[in-house]
Amino acid sequence: MSQFSVSRFSPVVTTALWAQRRSWLIPRILRQMGLAMLSRLQGGPAPLEGWNSPLIVRESGARPAIDLNQAAACLPSRLERPDRLHRRLSCLISTSVLDAGGIDEFVAFLARRLPDRGIRSTVMVTDPAVSGGRLMRALQEEGIEVIHGYPSECLGWLREQRPDVISAHAPPDWLVQAAHELGIPVVETLHAAPTPIGTDWRAEGPRSRNIRFLIAVSDLVRRQYLRGNPAFSADAIYTIPNGFNSTHRQMTDRTAARKWLGLQDEFLFVSLARHVMQKNAYGLLVAFAEVAKLFPHAHLVLAGRADDPVYMKQLQLLHKKIPERHRIHLRDNISNPSPLLSAADCFVLNSFFEGWPLAPMEALCAGLPVVMSDVGGAREQIGLDGRHGCLVPNPLENPEAVTWDSVARERFRPQRNRAALVSAMNSIIANREYWATSRATLSSEAKVRFDTEACIQRYAQVLERAVVS
Repeated sequence: MSQFSVSRFSPVVTTALWAQRRSWLIPRILRQMGLAMLSRLQGGPAPLEGWNSPLIVRESGARPAIDLNQAAACLPSRLERPDRLHRRLSCLISTSVLDAGGIDEFVAFLARRLPDRGIRSTVMVTDPAVSGGRLMRALQEEGIEVIHGYPSECLGWLREQRPDVISAHAPPDWLVQAAHELGIPVVETLHAAPTPIGTDWRAEGPRSRNIRFLIAVSDLVRRQYLRGNPAFSADAIYTIPNGFNSTHRQMTDRTAARKWLGLQDEFLFVSLARHVMQKNAYGLLVAFAEVAKLFPHAHLVLAGRADDPVYMKQLQLLHKKIPERHRIHLRDNISNPSPLLSAADCFVLNSFFEGWPLAPMEALCAGLPVVMSDVGGAREQIGLDGRHGCLVPNPLENPEAVTWDSVARERFRPQRNRAALVSAMNSIIANREYWATSRATLSSEAKVRFDTEACIQRYAQVLERAVVS
């Protein structure tokens, strides 16, 4: 059971949060002013519970030990791998942060696997305000060079080292401009957040002239970008779905994992996502409250970083109001989700928008059915035939028309996909035995569909093409 209290919120903060949930009734400028005021008010969210305690406390039985750092040991250091090809190119992989998010995981995947294709990789973290994250430390321990400093320091490294190509992930403008001036081709990956829905399209045209190629992680992202920037050549934007690095995860025995969480016959839904507006945990909680009324043995875990403190306050206030809150567990990020996925019965994600989310792909590789809203990558991952889970409508109905304004306006209102989301979760529970016997098939099929070798080979080809074009 999640242990936190919202009693620490002052009456002023509680009133301000109430007003925020009804902010869709007022003009945008007033909403922005209200959010700024709310951010300055005292009373932050209560700390999220970590993983030192089970979801359900049992009176008897020792809790098995689970190594949450196990994942870092599954992949040999790059210095220990004898199978490296002769390095033909040097690649700088840029990212703003390197901690625990989906983009962070994919950047780490590229840094670990591109050398297998003869491309020497260095990672640059471009935001000087962020401290060293989990993945940054892991890569450094594996012998992968990570550059992190102020823009002037990063630019100094770039001028001195002059890599052959840059694989950019949400790059700052100063990096793109510097690469152009130095004649270094940039291949930018569109992960969908904040590009393309948060893009200033008037500025994107001139900016994109300094980009050699674009890689979209899904067809939806590709269509959105070309609609916003039609002057960019359609032949210069490739669609390459992210691959799941199965060699970097070791699954935990399901019996041990469930005992670790205190589970017996309970049905466990898991959602791995940062606690932010995009991921829409608020809408998921509202829907699961209906599921919990019908199925007394159903539990939901939402695990992720509380990156938006104000949004986290809203989640905690909503949690307090739900009668079945003891079966809804708001937990902190888990560095190695394998034990949680081994113990779970279904994965659920109700985002407003995504590019190609890694968490549901990892869940499918673990053998879990997935309930997912219609966002970028959802149709490719789940399909429409029900064999891999349930695709439900987007909370805003049309995934191609989602904007930051529409998400902010609708995030606390009754969402249009709630009935479908409730029905999908109910269906998964009702067919529990079928999905339990399908775990091995789901896992083996997913590992073929999301083949890492195909992903890394296509990335290497585009990077090499950028150098020679």
